[in-house]
Amino acid sequence: MSTAVITGTSRGLGRALAERLLAEGWSVHGFSRSSGEITHPRFTAHAVDISDEGAVRAAVDQISDPIDLLVNNAGAASLNALLLTPGSIAASLMRVNYLGAFHCLQSIGKVMVRQRRGLVINITTVAVPLSLEGEAAYVASKAALDALTKVAAAELAPQGVRVIGLGFGPLSTDLTRAVPGFKLAELDARLGRPQGTSLAQAVDFIIQHLPAASSASGTIAYLARL
Repeated sequence: MSTAVITGTSRGLGRALAERLLAEGWSVHGFSRSSGEITHPRFTAHAVDISDEGAVRAAVDQISDPIDLLVNNAGAASLNALLLTPGSIAASLMRVNYLGAFHCLQSIGKVMVRQRRGLVINITTVAVPLSLEGEAAYVASKAALDALTKVAAAELAPQGVRVIGLGFGPLSTDLTRAVPGFKLAELDARLGRPQGTSLAQAVDFIIQHLPAASSASGTIAYLARL
């Protein structure tokens, strides 16, 4: 039986992915600040603030099974013009979107290196290659994550660990609810997805990248036309 750790499983993409993997026979450990509503005999909820290095390390220590998959999904967003973005917002986004993933990758990466196998998927965004205006702090935090993906891929490949990034445009989650509908429609059209992207489609995209033959380590792939 395969075991996955997914961050941000209380709602949105993280929860949808956890439910899909559970349906396919995986055991799933969910890292989230709130417990959510997943009830399944193979699901274990961990109350973890991923920006807290010690809390992440303690949660990983509780997992006795080999870890086959880490999905760094938890994230935060904020729409602010560059010159009006408070420094506290920029720092918060970096803590969650970059440092949170860093802590999880570091702790679980050590487990995977000992196993000589494993897959890490960092969830990123089309906002990085598009350099979307009004999202400077968010884009910077996700660009840092993309750099982490590439460096980690190079460092861990000799130990049999694959690290990739998968990016999406707007999804129907808490991160996009504050964005005006016409803005989302404009971006979806720009991405070649005028009907938008559903959570189910995003989950399918992730599942497609689980096999080693699907993408080389260090790849950052987008469910979009860029």
